[in-house]
Amino acid sequence: MEKVAVVGGGSWATALVKILSENKSEIHWWMRNKEDVQHLNEYRHNPRYLSQVSFDLAYVKPHTAIAEVVAAADWVILAVPAAFVQQALEALPTNAFDGKVVISAIKGMIPDQNVLITDYIAQRFRVPDSHQLVIAGPCHAEEVAQEKQSYLTIGSHDLDKAEHFCQLLRNRYVKANPLDDLDGIEYCAVMKNIIALACGIARGLNFGDNFQAVLVSNAMFEIERFLDAIMPLHRELSGSAYLGDLLVTAYSQFSRNRTFGNMIGHGYTVKSAQIEMNMVAEGYYAVQSIYELNKKLKVEMPITNAVYLILYERISPAVEFEILKEKLR
Repeated sequence: MEKVAVVGGGSWATALVKILSENKSEIHWWMRNKEDVQHLNEYRHNPRYLSQVSFDLAYVKPHTAIAEVVAAADWVILAVPAAFVQQALEALPTNAFDGKVVISAIKGMIPDQNVLITDYIAQRFRVPDSHQLVIAGPCHAEEVAQEKQSYLTIGSHDLDKAEHFCQLLRNRYVKANPLDDLDGIEYCAVMKNIIALACGIARGLNFGDNFQAVLVSNAMFEIERFLDAIMPLHRELSGSAYLGDLLVTAYSQFSRNRTFGNMIGHGYTVKSAQIEMNMVAEGYYAVQSIYELNKKLKVEMPITNAVYLILYERISPAVEFEILKEKLR
């Protein structure tokens, strides 16, 4: 039986625990909240997220001690918001991940440091690239809970490890495939959240489907320019790990970033939108990181710049989108 640690108690962590435990992996599940662990042990479901999913406690072992959870597993999945990764892992020693494979299920960057999750893990815990994976692809947790057909891509520099992990995920409603572009799909996963924010803002401003289609198609060129500048490699960006993930985040009713952007477009302040959502929109933090990185790269990124100016410089969304629409083709 494969032993997997899942760090995080949110909807995506819950969905991953569902997939893996139903495939008979032994899951050591770290949740910060003691009451949530007690509830799960008593009632077999997460009280806060995807509460319709019931877990077999013969395979799922929830715990609040992260060191014990990590020590018990060979595979460690990180599924907390990027802004809280450092806080979640701060109690772990530098050698906590020695001999383990660390998988990032986080589509964001470490704020302030402006680094990818895999880069942070490599620096903080000395985990080599060959022992890191990234989960990508268009796969909303809510649809996993409903067992709707979903597709995942596992990025890695070691395709054998990626394929092994794919085997742990595959079932009748989840298909998983390996890809040797760990950095590219991780950056793309970060950027698609920024684009989803822009799509939400556009919807809030009452721009129609025609404009959103143009916005998304321009966004693919923007993502391609950025990836070519920061991590040059021939990529087929029409694949599901790139375009597919962007499309579902830009259009889905389950997209937190689209919802957050929609609220901003309707006139909410950042603070009020965050309070009302009560969930983390990764794109809010990501846009600052990408904007800061691009100060050196100087890539043409009108959509990213517009979102940054609206969220961090408090430029009126209506004014900024009037400027943006003239830059799209």
